[in-house]
Amino acid sequence: MADQPCGFLVLDKPAGLSSHACVSRVRRAYGLRRVGHGGTLDPAVTGVLPIAIGTATRLLPYLPGDKAYHGVVQLGITTSSDDLEGEVLSRQAVPSLDRAELEAALAPFRGRIQQVPPQVSAVHVNGERAYARARRGEELALAPRPVTIHSLELLGWDPAASQLTLTLRCSAGTYVRSLARDLGAALGCGGALARLRRTAALGFSLEGAVALASLDASPPPVPLDPLQPLAALDRYRLTDAELAGWRCGRGPALPRDLRHLDAGVPVVVLTPDGSLAGMAHAAPPDGQLQPRLVFDAAG
Repeated sequence: MADQPCGFLVLDKPAGLSSHACVSRVRRAYGLRRVGHGGTLDPAVTGVLPIAIGTATRLLPYLPGDKAYHGVVQLGITTSSDDLEGEVLSRQAVPSLDRAELEAALAPFRGRIQQVPPQVSAVHVNGERAYARARRGEELALAPRPVTIHSLELLGWDPAASQLTLTLRCSAGTYVRSLARDLGAALGCGGALARLRRTAALGFSLEGAVALASLDASPPPVPLDPLQPLAALDRYRLTDAELAGWRCGRGPALPRDLRHLDAGVPVVVLTPDGSLAGMAHAAPPDGQLQPRLVFDAAG
């Protein structure tokens, strides 16, 4: 892996650009084709956009899926996209609300909930993205999906503007636009997402994120160590004797200190010098570490 780029770049994505456009900028900056992003951001949304560079693209499925956001919800309006970018569908008067009433309305959205994605979303419907069909004027009956909102806090309420400011931490697949829509419905006045900034995703946060303009530097920013977002996973360091077998796709015996893991749990595998050798799955109780991703494979 030493002669192949492998790492992560955390962009602080500006408003007005798609995630795909950001990936294209990274490809040009590093002169690489093998670049991918984790966790799409809508063009209007800013904040953490993790970019995998080189062979790190193969690590994206192993990164933690939780995300965190800071957002503003506009009450009294509903739109075709559940944010202020969409066509206005209705406007309603916003009732007089105090903080206690808002807290009571937010309570049902905490924990594991069923959530219907926005009409304008990347959900597949009969092999086609929902947003493509919605933009042709189709009204879609999207099925609710289970998501988890681990934390949801009310930071502020501006009754003059009918806007509330929230922070939340949620599972992959959660739509904050849907949360804004459903909160407005629960309050009886409609709601849409006014602004959104992602503050954390896939194990990365705004701390250490770089501006898109930094890609114009020569050389561009040094990618982060691929081990950084894998810190929460168990690790196994190969011995010199095991390294050759690993590179040929043979996993070592499951060590005693990892036999508590359930079958299929991912384990980070390190070379004898501590660099990333790949990923394995545990096969307890006394089996082997089964290779799932091998860097510098032999043959």
